[in-house]
Amino acid sequence: MNHIKIYAYNHTPLSFDFKQTIERFFVEEVPLYAPTKTGNYLILKIKKTDMSTWKLITVLAKATGLQERDIGYAGLKDKNATTIQYISLPKRYEKELNKNLTTEKIEILEHSYNKAPIKIGHLKGNRFSIVLHHINNKDAKFFNTTAKKMQVAGIPNYYGYQRFGEDSRSFLQGKEIAHSGKRLKGSKEKLLVSAYQSYLYNKWLGSRIKLSAIISKYKADEASTKLQYPLELVKVLAKQPQFFKLFLGDVVMPYPFGKIDYVKDMMQSAKAFEQKKIAPTGLLCGSTAPRAKSDASYLEEEYDDTELNALKGDRRFAWIWPKEVETYYDFNTKKLTVEFYLPKGSYATTFLEEIGKFSLKAKS
Repeated sequence: MNHIKIYAYNHTPLSFDFKQTIERFFVEEVPLYAPTKTGNYLILKIKKTDMSTWKLITVLAKATGLQERDIGYAGLKDKNATTIQYISLPKRYEKELNKNLTTEKIEILEHSYNKAPIKIGHLKGNRFSIVLHHINNKDAKFFNTTAKKMQVAGIPNYYGYQRFGEDSRSFLQGKEIAHSGKRLKGSKEKLLVSAYQSYLYNKWLGSRIKLSAIISKYKADEASTKLQYPLELVKVLAKQPQFFKLFLGDVVMPYPFGKIDYVKDMMQSAKAFEQKKIAPTGLLCGSTAPRAKSDASYLEEEYDDTELNALKGDRRFAWIWPKEVETYYDFNTKKLTVEFYLPKGSYATTFLEEIGKFSLKAKS
């Protein structure tokens, strides 16, 4: 099932070769806070290659004799990459670890101590360094200016293709499980249902990007006809300074984290959004997720599955700003190295796709 992605930027597509491998894809976690240096938990800064986070945890559990659930991590990192991530385990197992950990794929870069274990989401974001091949000089220059522009104006925060499994259809199984009304068994079922949740969110985000693009591109009366919105509403939306248009009742949050709020005055919220003080959020439907209100609720309704109660649900930033963007081009090898930082939960491939305008998923 091919989900045609709707891009926010309207430049012509670029040509480059992307592959996610340990030689070409580097990611490093940026922790939420520095360890306290004392306490009952050992905090490890680990560099791993060709190994998923799940596998890393299995290896550490074997080396220490711990249960996998006693090993803390902040986020999942891909197998096909060189990654640096933080792991916690009870300090008293340090000797076992030092004695029994013998794999070349894992290198402990630093260790420290902390009063509490690391939990999922204890993460500010991730730093990426990605090498793209077969890109000509002109496209490399354009890539750089576009990436820098996106650092200022932001990008849509789609879930990456990795979320939807090898065949991009795992959400269909998730939908079935969610509608069965049964309690979720194990992490596999949870992952499938959350893929369905992510699928609905991506569809909603695409619909909002599409309508924002129509308002940006056309005169008010034409946009009003195309969208079948009242002309007065379109005029108010068109006055908003940012690309992604906000509606009354949209759920916004202080950026990069904070408590949810609702858009009550569109222009006031639009200005705060343009200044990167707040960003709109999309629904990850579930039993306790806050829903949009007023006009925004009509735009959300179609992508809200009220039968999905097996997960609590949440809100996810719909718009984010990449940071620390740098590119380095090698004229001789036609390789471009791209470095950037993204907030947690965002996909490097989503950023690269917004620049390149094509799906990076390898053809199977």
